[in-house]
Amino acid sequence: MMNLHAIMIGLAAWERNHQNSCHSFVRGQKAPAALQISPMSLFKSILHLTLLPAVVLAQGYGGGGGGSGTTTSSPSAPSAPADTPGQMNVDVFYQGNYVFHPPNLNASNGTLVTFYIPGGALPHSVTQSSFNAPCTYLQANTTASTPAGFDSGLTNSKQFTINITDDTKPIWFHCKSPLHCGMGMVGSINAPSTGNTHDMFVAKAKSIGNNEVTEADTGAVTGGFNAVATAGPSASSNGSTKVMASVGVSLYFVILVLSLL
Repeated sequence: MMNLHAIMIGLAAWERNHQNSCHSFVRGQKAPAALQISPMSLFKSILHLTLLPAVVLAQGYGGGGGGSGTTTSSPSAPSAPADTPGQMNVDVFYQGNYVFHPPNLNASNGTLVTFYIPGGALPHSVTQSSFNAPCTYLQANTTASTPAGFDSGLTNSKQFTINITDDTKPIWFHCKSPLHCGMGMVGSINAPSTGNTHDMFVAKAKSIGNNEVTEADTGAVTGGFNAVATAGPSASSNGSTKVMASVGVSLYFVILVLSLL
């Protein structure tokens, strides 16, 4: 797919050639019909200028994104939307900081909690852990008959949802990307206000610091303890943005070609 930059270069070259051809005639001499601007051509030119801002916005020009035309997207996924009844949302790596936002939720049974994992060079995860081992994946405990924790796996530009199944127990989680947890990238759901609080959990993670053990990543794990993931991460809404950008550029290119006929 031709991107906007290539289209604009082609348009500029055509305009220069057109002007040079016009200037080659003696002043006052009528230009050939091929070089005269018809009302339809003028209309199409105006239409170009009308569509151009929309195409620029669709492609994210000026927004700091890298990459080529129709696949350019923001480095991070769209911010988590506002909560609705029965649905709570969390931003992962919020505003480029090693945090979950909000850091702690109070969610009742049956509430769906969706984590918005951004794009960019660094993958992130939502990995269940325990209060005493904040940076370690929660393994199944056969003695206590407790299941293994949920895990989105390291990923980018995805959404990961869990369903709260026991709101009387706290749920602890972290990002297992190397050293992220040791920088305090942990979160909780239904953490108590006294004793093993969310702030204490963060302090425990930070106390590990650079001594954090790198965890293996084998992909998403469904299930969980006190909250259950029934599926792995799903694609974020960035995909629809890319489709709209592609459609916008295609439309602009078609109109450009028609006007040059």
